[in-house]
Amino acid sequence: MPATQRLPRCTVLLLVLLELALAQYEHLGYPPGYPDPEVPEQYTAPQLAPDTPRIQLRLAGDKRKHNEGRVEVFYNGEWGTVCDDDFNLHAAQVVCRELGYLEAVSWTPSAKYGKGDGPIWFDNLHCSGKERTLALCPSNGIGVSDCKHTEDVGVVCSDKRIPGLSSSVYESQHKLTFEDVRIRAILSSYRKRIPVTEGYVEVKDGGKWKQICNSEWNQLNSRVICGMFGFPGERKYNARVYKMFARRRKPTYWDYSVNCTGNEAHLSSCKLGQATAVKSNETCSGGLPVVVSCVPGRAFAPTSMTGFRKQPLVRLRGGAIVGEGRVEVLKNGEWGTICDDHWSLLSATVVCRELGFGTAKEALSGGRLGQGMGPVHMNEVQCSGFEKSITECFFNKEALGCSHEEDAAVRCNVPAMGFQESLRLSGGRNPYEGRVEVLMERNGSLVWGTVCSDGWGTMEAMVVCRQLGLGFASNAFQETWYWPGEVSADAVVMSGVRCSGTEMSLSHCLHHGDHLTCAKGGGRNAAGVSCSETAPDLVLNPQVVEQTTYMEDRPMFMLQCAYEENCLSSTSNQAPANSYRRLLRFSSQIHNNGQSDFRPKAGRHSWVWHDCHRHYHSMEVFTIYDLFSLNGTKVAEGHKASFCLEDSECDEGIEKRYECANFGEQGITVGCWDTYRHDIDCQWIDITELKPGDYIFQIIINPNYEVPESDYSNNIMKCRCRYDGHRVWMYSCHNGGSLSTETEQTFPGLLNNQVTHR
Repeated sequence: MPATQRLPRCTVLLLVLLELALAQYEHLGYPPGYPDPEVPEQYTAPQLAPDTPRIQLRLAGDKRKHNEGRVEVFYNGEWGTVCDDDFNLHAAQVVCRELGYLEAVSWTPSAKYGKGDGPIWFDNLHCSGKERTLALCPSNGIGVSDCKHTEDVGVVCSDKRIPGLSSSVYESQHKLTFEDVRIRAILSSYRKRIPVTEGYVEVKDGGKWKQICNSEWNQLNSRVICGMFGFPGERKYNARVYKMFARRRKPTYWDYSVNCTGNEAHLSSCKLGQATAVKSNETCSGGLPVVVSCVPGRAFAPTSMTGFRKQPLVRLRGGAIVGEGRVEVLKNGEWGTICDDHWSLLSATVVCRELGFGTAKEALSGGRLGQGMGPVHMNEVQCSGFEKSITECFFNKEALGCSHEEDAAVRCNVPAMGFQESLRLSGGRNPYEGRVEVLMERNGSLVWGTVCSDGWGTMEAMVVCRQLGLGFASNAFQETWYWPGEVSADAVVMSGVRCSGTEMSLSHCLHHGDHLTCAKGGGRNAAGVSCSETAPDLVLNPQVVEQTTYMEDRPMFMLQCAYEENCLSSTSNQAPANSYRRLLRFSSQIHNNGQSDFRPKAGRHSWVWHDCHRHYHSMEVFTIYDLFSLNGTKVAEGHKASFCLEDSECDEGIEKRYECANFGEQGITVGCWDTYRHDIDCQWIDITELKPGDYIFQIIINPNYEVPESDYSNNIMKCRCRYDGHRVWMYSCHNGGSLSTETEQTFPGLLNNQVTHR
């Protein structure tokens, strides 16, 4: 424009206003052309100032959806977390938008999604909500924090993505971001199979499902896909069939390829590969859609003769659902735990794959899933991620000074079996309780109905809570009139249910078929449950029993209380008052190693007063003592003991909460133990008629499963016992499940599953 040419007045005014608007935009931290977060326009990657710390975000931890999780920050070559101090919804808004979501829905403090690892990169964040990246929010400074990982923050973002968002928000950082990923069964032979183990790998991007071109795909990528869907490994498939299918139906390809190392827990943790070269006929250059075929673990295989069949030297204990628990390894015929020093997701994944699951979702420390007993076999475990067994990983043999407060645990990815779709709780005050309703086929159609409560107990309730992913059972109810439920589902559709407690689905338990039998009927008398995320775990100390056992001859007139409580042999009914009874006496120390207090099922109003002992008994049957011959025959009458429950002693730093005196509350606190001394009434077995020989001594705690626990296998303790008519020896005492199956079988007497009571 010539210098002499003058602009109209209105044009000059508009230009001035435009400059003011741009200046205001820059003042807020947004360069020209960058969309306001509150106005979702076409997404444009922001241009950051040279001195802005370059960070990368992801959502991790124990999450159920792709748009929620623990906030993790990648900076200076290392992943870390964000502290919840001063965190608010404005900061969550910045996180979610930086991840490509439209907005934040909520945020959660106190490591709701589990504790992270590594440095805590941000603390005391003060975001306005309009910052382009979390690195621009005022804070203590990157890496400056006084927080612990118990304060790791999490966010829940909107399901909606920012319109026009590419699969990589910052392609220069090689960051993968997409809405979802799945294995879609293509062949008819796989479409009806549960779980889905073979098919196209598809990612959801921009609201559409797209295939990935296999031109740069490799086995390590397949390993990651199978792992994230709960499978321990991958296998070959018939490529010819899929090639024919791709020719008939043209795929819609994703714009990028993927580069995985094989150790990633999720596809989103892999690096972004090259952009895919797409021809006009919609087939990728030199390739076809990616197909994976995964090997299921034995528990999820279509038949028991297929799937991942390795017998592992590792097991999980104390977990509420399949695929989680405290890690225990077998060494020299004895099970022990792993110390959490240097415990990582890589090591946890080796455990998960060894057990027939997928990759680890979380590596837990600090005895989060309960404390074990026995030795700590491994410490400072370091795995590459490709070991076949955790026992192949390097560990420090000289650093085994760990306590069980440091027991390591895992949560693994498991296949989606769809069990939750055929079961529900109805009528409860919260999602953790209600009448049990199941979806069953009746007369050729699927209908919702109730479960007959005849024989309904803790084991059945445990399976229901596990199937719904609600943790452990806290109560099993045989009446549910206070939970109305769905009127249309009042009819009984399942009866005669008997579970061992380990089943993944109620349908796997023994139950009547088409011929239902239920005297009570459904509706008001249907089965119900309440669930809890935690449970107690009682364990007897075998060393105390072994070290305190002795024999005593006691006159009948001094056993009046014991006689009233049926603690003596049946032959004592006819014994004269001046006769003697021979008693096998011992002390017992019962620890609560679980995650919640052990409380009696009965309320205070129903406790029984025992005048001899001068206190109330809150459980009619708490322990059973038995003596067996080596062929499994009971030779000394079992004694059913009822006690008051209290905290005798506790670990350091834990206060006693329960005391029997003065009609106090009864129970055993987590980290405490209840000791019954050898010199109190009924702490014995009457062996007056016992012949000299070798025997098996056995104690069972909570034998009727009256109170739910996280692990019942360790409620049994067995010892070898030798009696020569004058003296008694107790030796080789051990808890149930503490020895290998082979070692247990060499131990004369009964196996654990033969002595279980209902």
